[in-house]
Amino acid sequence: MSLSGTLLSRFEAVRRATAMLAEPLSDEDCCGQSMTDASPVKWHLAHTTWFFETFVLERFEPAFRPFHPAFRMLFNSYYNGIGEQYPRSQRGLVTRPGMDEVHEYRQDIDARIESLILIAASPMGAAAPELERLIELGMQHEQQHQELILTDLQHLFWHNPLRPAYWAEAMPPASPPSAMQWRSFDGGIVELGHQGQGFCFDNETPRHRQYLEPYAMASRLVTNAEYLEFMQAGGYDDPALWLSEGWAWLRSGSQPISQPLYWEQLGGAWHEFTLHGRQPLQPEHAALHLSYYEADAYARWAQARLPSEAEWEHAVVSTRRGLNDGEPADAPPIEQVYDTAWQWTSSSYAPYPGYKPAAGAIGEYNGKFMVNQYVLRGGSCVTPPDHSRATYRNFFPAHARWQYTGLRLARSL
Repeated sequence: MSLSGTLLSRFEAVRRATAMLAEPLSDEDCCGQSMTDASPVKWHLAHTTWFFETFVLERFEPAFRPFHPAFRMLFNSYYNGIGEQYPRSQRGLVTRPGMDEVHEYRQDIDARIESLILIAASPMGAAAPELERLIELGMQHEQQHQELILTDLQHLFWHNPLRPAYWAEAMPPASPPSAMQWRSFDGGIVELGHQGQGFCFDNETPRHRQYLEPYAMASRLVTNAEYLEFMQAGGYDDPALWLSEGWAWLRSGSQPISQPLYWEQLGGAWHEFTLHGRQPLQPEHAALHLSYYEADAYARWAQARLPSEAEWEHAVVSTRRGLNDGEPADAPPIEQVYDTAWQWTSSSYAPYPGYKPAAGAIGEYNGKFMVNQYVLRGGSCVTPPDHSRATYRNFFPAHARWQYTGLRLARSL
């Protein structure tokens, strides 16, 4: 298949996957917004389309015309270089355009992007590589929003007393977890960051060296049963386990926080709200929807700590490639890396040495958020399967927990 054919098939698959996420939903489902950090499904469908219209068509399409002039402001998320944005907290108030027009918007932009892709491999001078780069970035951006559609929708449905399910089929039972084991790593000077093969976001670069002290990493994530032990031992009531800011966060609302998001007790038994609706808490499942504060407090209670992002990346890469010389042949694997939960690290989200954001509005994608956030690594059960990699740097503020965030323990040796 030609380069343009490969790009076209991938583009169509990504766009189709997003549309399929909205198929089980009513128009009312797609308009709701449960909090400022979450967005309506309709907005996600339109914003991912806006990205291609704004950053690809405006630049490369001959005789470009906007689908609707007002959409430039209405579906701009945070790009100040593009212009004004509609207030994020009020996206749920935008009842017009309706879903039919949003679907028309997607179809129109799709057809125009596909026309550009078909000539991407033909002689276009220096424009062809840049066109392909921006289309690739748009697809990766859309995959991020595919995950956000599900997590934002789950938070919306959580606020409905009917506790509706997104997926009608029964929740699959969890397999018994393997025993938690510790895998040791010698540390030393290691190389981190993207190596230049395949796609990466700019915050994964440049590749650089860092020194690590010897450490150990847990073979799997902490389970619901293990986290429940922390709760039953008074973990939410012991200020010695919490960062000062975390302790204040526990008591910042009208009711003190005393369990993970989506947990509730009914008839003396714990339940968890999921995309399958309300379910009995499965002890074997990984503990999900934890804030950084909760993950850090649990780690301290367990006489461990959270890994740094450098330790996490080094452990995953060296385990997968067998690069940890001197490790016993029966050393435990590092499990649940990409398919269960994003894993909090102790690393503040900051630029790598030598980092330079891209010029123009596209440079606002990552760089300007490098303050007051923590890095998460891995991937979750709602992350598109081909979207994860060892160098991926996700990031959220310490209080965030509507995402599929869990924890993996580490220790210093």
